[in-house]
Amino acid sequence: MATNFLVHEKIWFDKFKYDDAERKFYEQMNGPVAAGSHQENGASVILRDIARARENIQKSLAGSSGPGASSGPAGDHSELIVRIANLEVENQNLRGVVQDLQQAVSKLEARLSTLEKSSPTHRATAPQTQHVSPMRQVEPPTKKAATPAEDDEDNDIDLFGSDEEEEDKEAARLREERLRQYAEKKAKKPSLVAKSSILLDVKPWDDETDMAQLEACVRSVQLDGLVWGGSKLVPVGYGIRKLQIQCVVEDDKVGTDLLEEEITKFEEHVQSVDIAAFNKI
Repeated sequence: MATNFLVHEKIWFDKFKYDDAERKFYEQMNGPVAAGSHQENGASVILRDIARARENIQKSLAGSSGPGASSGPAGDHSELIVRIANLEVENQNLRGVVQDLQQAVSKLEARLSTLEKSSPTHRATAPQTQHVSPMRQVEPPTKKAATPAEDDEDNDIDLFGSDEEEEDKEAARLREERLRQYAEKKAKKPSLVAKSSILLDVKPWDDETDMAQLEACVRSVQLDGLVWGGSKLVPVGYGIRKLQIQCVVEDDKVGTDLLEEEITKFEEHVQSVDIAAFNKI
């Protein structure tokens, strides 16, 4: 009964064989081991292999960390060689830069000499530029004492005075020309004339006054700056009518007092003159 039960169960009876085969495989890979190590299981062997791999990686990293990590005379010698090579490269670069500067200075000197020859009257003395050779100290140029004759020549030369005087004269001439043009333009422009529109009430003596004759007398007044306009008869009362007449006057030439005085001179027809409306134009 129990035997039949075990037959149907799935039990790994041959596990020890597989353990022995795994142990022999790792022994062949890692070399001979001590007698007591035959009892180790597969997990301990794997941990040992991982530890050995880490140690090998650390050793390889320590050996290839660069010239700074190397110790001993061999490392110092290699570091010195690298520094010497770098210094040689920098020295070559500096020599090239110095040569370029020398060429630029020579070009500037040639251009300066050309400019001095082309303008001898306004020539200014400039200090001479010395050629600079690499790895060599340049001595400062010695100052030369100026003679009294040279000082007098420098004082006589005025580089900016004549130009300023010419500019002042030109500016004054332009200002006068513009003022003259403005005055001419203003003189040609017509001035604004102030005018007024006046409505007059001219009253007769009675209803028998000839209103046509009265209007003719009023319009006969002619003055400089006076222009007569339209007119009409307006009834006042008791058969009497008054004359309303429009006129335009220039304020500077004709006043209301003068106008009333001229109209009231016709005493046979005009009793009085009143201003009904007065408007500025």
